[in-house]
Amino acid sequence: MKDLLIRIAQALVDDPEQVRVSEIKAAQEIVLRLRVAKSDMGKIIDKQGRTVNAIRTLLIAASGKAWRKYRLEIVE
Repeated sequence: MKDLLIRIAQALVDDPEQVRVSEIKAAQEIVLRLRVAKSDMGKIIDKQGRTVNAIRTLLIAASGKAWRKYRLEIVE
């Protein structure tokens, strides 16, 4: 799942080398923290959060086979 998020984020931003994803495992879910360059933050979030919501939807759909719950956090 981490690799999927990295590929999606790198395709959206201008500086793909700055994309970092950390994974934090909790009892019920796995939190994926996405870090991008400050100049690319708007490209990930987009107007009214449409892009980040689409990414979250993809993670939910892909996590169905893994039987895990994933949560996405955008970190500055």
